[in-house]
Amino acid sequence: MTDVDLKGKRPISPHVQHSAYKVTFSMATSISHRLSGSALYAGMFFLASWLIALAMGPEAFDFVQSLWGSILGRLVLFCFTWAMMHHMLGGIRHFIWDIPAMMEKPQIEFLYVATVVGGIVLTLILWIIGYAVM
Repeated sequence: MTDVDLKGKRPISPHVQHSAYKVTFSMATSISHRLSGSALYAGMFFLASWLIALAMGPEAFDFVQSLWGSILGRLVLFCFTWAMMHHMLGGIRHFIWDIPAMMEKPQIEFLYVATVVGGIVLTLILWIIGYAVM
């Protein structure tokens, strides 16, 4: 091993609360992808409760259906739908990068924006279709 003095020459990672630390769009998209994955994990409990109530009979199903039909229940379902769409598009983005394709900076930034905008647009389209067939 060489006698190189590395003390004091190593880069120091900035702390999150450091004033010079800048939140980038790619960082925010990555964090939202992780949060949407966690939200999907938690949301499966609500889907399971609906399926269990369906198996238990009409009274249990009507109770759970009234919870999901309320304003708060629909807001939770709307957020769950957004989490599914955002997480799915984030997965497609990572699949594209695994190919590897669209690896230039402008293309990468386009994929970040497409993930966020696409998640919102797909969620709205699904809910519009859902209300149209209801």
